[in-house]
Amino acid sequence: MAGAGVPDLHTLAAGKKVVIIATHWHEQVMEGLIAGAKRACQDAKADFEVVRVPGSFELPLAAKAYAESGKADALVCLGVVIRGGTPHFDYVCDAATYGLTKVSVESAIPLGFGLLTCDNVEQALDRAGLESSHEDKGYEAVQAALAMVQVLAQAQK
Repeated sequence: MAGAGVPDLHTLAAGKKVVIIATHWHEQVMEGLIAGAKRACQDAKADFEVVRVPGSFELPLAAKAYAESGKADALVCLGVVIRGGTPHFDYVCDAATYGLTKVSVESAIPLGFGLLTCDNVEQALDRAGLESSHEDKGYEAVQAALAMVQVLAQAQK
């Protein structure tokens, strides 16, 4: 079950700064993802800022810029790519995933991966954290990023 075993946000990140980087495509899905991410930050008492980028392909560059800025203890990248009739889906998903992984590993800044890669709009809506959704991937992406803030802090001790 999604969400099982997640850490308690209330003890994780009071005062930490989270930058939520979100795409513009598929606005209804994005509104849900962003709302979930904001709610998770509020639950954790973490400070946050929302930055919008055109699409999922642009997420890695924005994440790199914020990682290098020193303004973030954690990054949360939110987007949605829905499969179409061309290979565009595969290229965008691969490039965004690789780029975000590279930013996180090279910067050592935790990155919550909230990029939905769905076969259809219904799957995206079901994961968007909307009232009718079964999952809230925006919230979960913040949980993962803040949990990693704690893991990295423990590694430094």
